[in-house]
Amino acid sequence: MKSFRFFLSICIVIFLFALNAAQSRASEKVQLKVLDSGSFGVFNGAHRVATETFSIRQDGQGSVITSEFKSEQGEQKADQSSELELTPSVELRRYEWKELSPDKMNAVVEPNDAFLIEHVFFGGSDKAHDQNFLLPPSTSILDDYFFIQREVLAWKFLATACRQQNNGLGCPPNRQVKLGTLNPHARSSMLVSIEFTGKDKVMIHGSERELSRFVLKSETGDWAFWLDDQFKLVRLLGDNGVEVVRD
Repeated sequence: MKSFRFFLSICIVIFLFALNAAQSRASEKVQLKVLDSGSFGVFNGAHRVATETFSIRQDGQGSVITSEFKSEQGEQKADQSSELELTPSVELRRYEWKELSPDKMNAVVEPNDAFLIEHVFFGGSDKAHDQNFLLPPSTSILDDYFFIQREVLAWKFLATACRQQNNGLGCPPNRQVKLGTLNPHARSSMLVSIEFTGKDKVMIHGSERELSRFVLKSETGDWAFWLDDQFKLVRLLGDNGVEVVRD
Protein backbone atom coordinates (compact mmCIF):
# COMPACT_ATOMS: atom_id res chain seq x y z
CA MET A 1 0.00 0.00 0.00
CA LYS A 2 2.86 2.40 0.74
CA SER A 3 4.33 2.02 -2.75
CA PHE A 4 0.85 2.33 -4.25
CA ARG A 5 0.25 5.66 -2.46
CA PHE A 6 3.59 6.91 -3.69
CA PHE A 7 2.71 5.82 -7.22
CA LEU A 8 -0.47 7.86 -6.99
CA SER A 9 1.63 10.86 -5.94
CA ILE A 10 3.70 10.39 -9.10
CA CYS A 11 0.55 10.25 -11.19
CA ILE A 12 -0.50 13.55 -9.64
CA VAL A 13 2.80 14.98 -10.84
CA ILE A 14 2.30 13.50 -14.31
CA PHE A 15 -1.40 14.20 -14.79
CA LEU A 16 -3.55 17.24 -14.23
CA PHE A 17 -6.18 16.24 -11.70
CA ALA A 18 -4.68 17.32 -8.41
CA LEU A 19 -5.47 20.61 -6.74
CA ASN A 20 -6.91 23.90 -7.94
CA ALA A 21 -4.27 25.23 -10.30
CA ALA A 22 -6.36 28.28 -11.15
CA GLN A 23 -5.33 30.09 -7.97
CA SER A 24 -2.16 32.13 -7.98
CA ARG A 25 0.87 31.01 -5.96
CA ALA A 26 0.49 34.06 -3.77
CA SER A 27 -2.97 32.95 -2.64
CA GLU A 28 -2.22 29.23 -2.64
CA LYS A 29 -2.58 27.86 0.89
CA VAL A 30 -1.71 24.27 0.10
CA GLN A 31 1.66 23.43 1.59
CA LEU A 32 4.45 22.15 -0.60
CA LYS A 33 4.64 18.38 -0.53
CA VAL A 34 8.12 16.90 -0.67
CA LEU A 35 8.09 13.91 -3.02
CA ASP A 36 11.81 13.27 -2.75
CA SER A 37 14.93 14.87 -1.28
CA GLY A 38 18.47 13.83 -0.44
CA SER A 39 21.84 13.61 -2.13
CA PHE A 40 23.75 11.55 -4.67
CA GLY A 41 27.42 10.69 -4.60
CA VAL A 42 29.13 10.78 -7.99
CA PHE A 43 32.00 8.31 -8.38
CA ASN A 44 34.74 7.74 -10.92
CA GLY A 45 35.96 4.30 -10.02
CA ALA A 46 36.41 4.16 -6.24
CA HIS A 47 36.81 7.94 -5.92
CA ARG A 48 33.94 10.21 -5.00
CA VAL A 49 34.29 13.22 -7.29
CA ALA A 50 31.09 15.18 -6.68
CA THR A 51 27.88 15.49 -4.66
CA GLU A 52 24.43 16.48 -5.87
CA THR A 53 21.88 17.70 -3.31
CA PHE A 54 18.29 17.75 -4.56
CA SER A 55 14.60 18.04 -3.77
CA ILE A 56 11.32 17.46 -5.62
CA ARG A 57 8.38 19.44 -4.27
CA GLN A 58 4.77 19.65 -5.38
CA ASP A 59 1.84 21.97 -4.79
CA GLY A 60 -1.32 23.02 -6.61
CA GLN A 61 0.72 24.97 -9.16
CA GLY A 62 2.84 21.99 -10.19
CA SER A 63 6.30 20.78 -9.22
CA VAL A 64 9.67 22.35 -8.46
CA ILE A 65 12.87 20.31 -8.80
CA THR A 66 15.97 21.93 -7.31
CA SER A 67 19.54 20.66 -7.42
CA GLU A 68 23.02 21.76 -6.38
CA PHE A 69 26.09 20.07 -7.84
CA LYS A 70 29.51 20.50 -6.23
CA SER A 71 32.83 18.89 -7.04
CA GLU A 72 36.42 19.55 -6.05
CA GLN A 73 39.37 17.79 -7.64
CA GLY A 74 42.72 19.41 -6.94
CA GLU A 75 42.52 23.04 -7.93
CA GLN A 76 39.50 22.51 -10.15
CA LYS A 77 36.15 23.20 -8.52
CA ALA A 78 32.64 23.06 -9.93
CA ASP A 79 29.64 24.68 -8.29
CA GLN A 80 26.33 24.68 -10.16
CA SER A 81 22.66 24.83 -9.29
CA SER A 82 19.37 24.40 -11.12
CA GLU A 83 15.65 24.93 -10.61
CA LEU A 84 13.07 23.25 -12.83
CA GLU A 85 9.45 24.41 -12.61
CA LEU A 86 6.75 22.19 -14.14
CA THR A 87 3.02 22.69 -14.52
CA PRO A 88 0.60 20.09 -13.08
CA SER A 89 0.50 18.52 -16.56
CA VAL A 90 4.31 18.27 -16.48
CA GLU A 91 4.95 20.94 -19.07
CA LEU A 92 7.86 23.31 -18.67
CA ARG A 93 7.08 26.56 -16.91
CA ARG A 94 10.67 27.69 -16.38
CA TYR A 95 14.16 26.24 -16.01
CA GLU A 96 17.26 28.02 -14.75
CA TRP A 97 20.79 26.84 -14.10
CA LYS A 98 23.66 28.81 -12.65
CA GLU A 99 27.39 28.16 -12.71
CA LEU A 100 29.40 29.89 -9.98
CA SER A 101 32.71 28.15 -10.71
CA PRO A 102 34.92 27.55 -12.57
CA ASP A 103 33.15 30.16 -14.74
CA LYS A 104 30.25 32.48 -14.05
CA MET A 105 27.26 32.06 -16.30
CA ASN A 106 23.59 31.22 -16.15
CA ALA A 107 20.77 30.32 -18.49
CA VAL A 108 16.98 30.40 -18.45
CA VAL A 109 14.70 28.21 -20.60
CA GLU A 110 11.03 29.10 -20.92
CA PRO A 111 8.12 28.60 -23.33
CA ASN A 112 7.76 31.16 -26.10
CA ASP A 113 4.41 30.60 -27.80
CA ALA A 114 4.68 27.06 -29.23
CA PHE A 115 8.47 26.93 -28.87
CA LEU A 116 11.15 26.99 -26.19
CA ILE A 117 13.69 29.78 -25.90
CA GLU A 118 16.96 29.71 -23.96
CA HIS A 119 18.53 32.93 -22.65
CA VAL A 120 22.25 32.49 -21.86
CA PHE A 121 24.23 35.03 -19.83
CA PHE A 122 28.04 34.90 -19.75
CA GLY A 123 30.33 36.27 -17.03
CA GLY A 124 27.63 38.00 -15.06
CA SER A 125 26.51 40.04 -18.08
CA ASP A 126 22.88 41.15 -18.28
CA LYS A 127 22.94 40.79 -22.08
CA ALA A 128 21.32 37.54 -23.15
CA HIS A 129 22.34 35.32 -26.04
CA ASP A 130 19.05 33.80 -27.16
CA GLN A 131 18.48 30.50 -28.92
CA ASN A 132 15.12 29.19 -30.07
CA PHE A 133 14.19 25.50 -30.14
CA LEU A 134 11.36 24.08 -32.21
CA LEU A 135 10.22 22.05 -29.21
CA PRO A 136 6.92 21.91 -27.29
CA PRO A 137 6.69 22.71 -23.53
CA SER A 138 6.18 18.98 -22.90
CA THR A 139 9.88 18.44 -23.72
CA SER A 140 11.82 17.04 -20.75
CA ILE A 141 14.86 18.85 -19.38
CA LEU A 142 17.83 16.47 -19.23
CA ASP A 143 20.78 18.66 -18.30
CA ASP A 144 24.39 17.86 -17.54
CA TYR A 145 25.35 17.32 -13.87
CA PHE A 146 21.79 17.26 -12.47
CA PHE A 147 21.01 13.56 -12.12
CA ILE A 148 17.71 14.02 -10.26
CA GLN A 149 16.24 15.03 -13.62
CA ARG A 150 16.72 11.39 -14.68
CA GLU A 151 14.33 10.42 -11.88
CA VAL A 152 11.71 12.85 -13.19
CA LEU A 153 12.19 11.37 -16.67
CA ALA A 154 11.79 7.87 -15.21
CA TRP A 155 8.49 8.90 -13.60
CA LYS A 156 7.25 10.10 -16.98
CA PHE A 157 8.16 6.69 -18.42
CA LEU A 158 6.33 4.91 -15.57
CA ALA A 159 3.18 6.94 -16.15
CA THR A 160 3.38 6.27 -19.90
CA ALA A 161 4.33 2.59 -20.10
CA CYS A 162 3.56 0.95 -16.74
CA ARG A 163 0.68 0.26 -14.41
CA GLN A 164 0.46 -0.44 -10.69
CA GLN A 165 -0.44 -4.02 -9.72
CA ASN A 166 -1.03 -5.69 -6.37
CA ASN A 167 2.25 -7.56 -6.66
CA GLY A 168 4.29 -4.57 -7.81
CA LEU A 169 4.94 -2.57 -10.94
CA GLY A 170 3.53 -3.88 -14.21
CA CYS A 171 5.82 -2.80 -17.05
CA PRO A 172 5.75 -4.67 -20.38
CA PRO A 173 9.15 -6.31 -20.93
CA ASN A 174 11.42 -4.87 -23.60
CA ARG A 175 9.04 -2.00 -24.38
CA GLN A 176 10.84 1.19 -25.27
CA VAL A 177 9.37 4.65 -24.88
CA LYS A 178 10.98 7.55 -26.73
CA LEU A 179 10.91 10.99 -25.12
CA GLY A 180 12.05 14.36 -26.39
CA THR A 181 14.65 16.11 -24.23
CA LEU A 182 16.58 19.37 -24.11
CA ASN A 183 20.10 19.76 -22.67
CA PRO A 184 20.42 23.48 -21.79
CA HIS A 185 24.16 23.21 -21.00
CA ALA A 186 24.90 21.84 -24.45
CA ARG A 187 22.09 23.90 -26.01
CA SER A 188 20.96 20.84 -27.94
CA SER A 189 17.94 18.55 -28.13
CA MET A 190 17.61 14.83 -28.78
CA LEU A 191 15.32 11.85 -28.50
CA VAL A 192 16.08 9.34 -25.76
CA SER A 193 14.59 5.91 -25.16
CA ILE A 194 13.86 4.19 -21.84
CA GLU A 195 13.28 0.48 -21.37
CA PHE A 196 12.37 -1.53 -18.26
CA THR A 197 14.55 -4.65 -18.09
CA GLY A 198 13.22 -6.29 -14.91
CA LYS A 199 14.20 -6.77 -11.29
CA ASP A 200 17.86 -6.83 -10.37
CA LYS A 201 19.85 -7.53 -7.21
CA VAL A 202 22.30 -4.70 -6.55
CA MET A 203 24.80 -3.99 -3.79
CA ILE A 204 24.11 -0.55 -2.29
CA HIS A 205 26.34 0.61 0.57
CA GLY A 206 27.29 -2.97 1.41
CA SER A 207 23.74 -4.37 1.39
CA GLU A 208 22.03 -6.34 -1.36
CA ARG A 209 18.76 -4.83 -2.57
CA GLU A 210 16.27 -5.90 -5.20
CA LEU A 211 15.56 -2.93 -7.47
CA SER A 212 13.82 -2.24 -10.78
CA ARG A 213 16.35 -1.78 -13.59
CA PHE A 214 15.91 0.50 -16.57
CA VAL A 215 18.11 1.50 -19.50
CA LEU A 216 18.28 5.03 -20.84
CA LYS A 217 19.73 5.23 -24.36
CA SER A 218 20.76 8.37 -26.22
CA GLU A 219 23.19 9.48 -28.91
CA THR A 220 25.54 10.85 -26.22
CA GLY A 221 25.76 7.59 -24.23
CA ASP A 222 23.74 5.00 -22.34
CA TRP A 223 22.85 4.80 -18.66
CA ALA A 224 21.49 1.93 -16.60
CA PHE A 225 19.51 3.09 -13.59
CA TRP A 226 17.71 1.45 -10.69
CA LEU A 227 14.56 2.53 -8.81
CA ASP A 228 13.37 1.24 -5.45
CA ASP A 229 9.80 0.23 -4.54
CA GLN A 230 8.91 3.88 -3.96
CA PHE A 231 10.12 4.69 -7.49
CA LYS A 232 13.05 6.72 -6.19
CA LEU A 233 16.34 6.72 -8.06
CA VAL A 234 18.95 4.71 -6.14
CA ARG A 235 21.77 4.14 -8.64
CA LEU A 236 22.94 5.21 -12.10
CA LEU A 237 25.75 3.64 -14.09
CA GLY A 238 26.98 5.24 -17.31
CA ASP A 239 28.73 3.46 -20.14
CA ASN A 240 31.59 5.93 -19.50
CA GLY A 241 32.18 4.33 -16.07
CA VAL A 242 30.63 7.13 -14.00
CA GLU A 243 28.48 5.81 -11.13
CA VAL A 244 25.88 7.78 -9.17
CA VAL A 245 24.57 6.38 -5.86
CA ARG A 246 22.01 7.75 -3.43
CA ASP A 247 23.58 8.53 -0.03
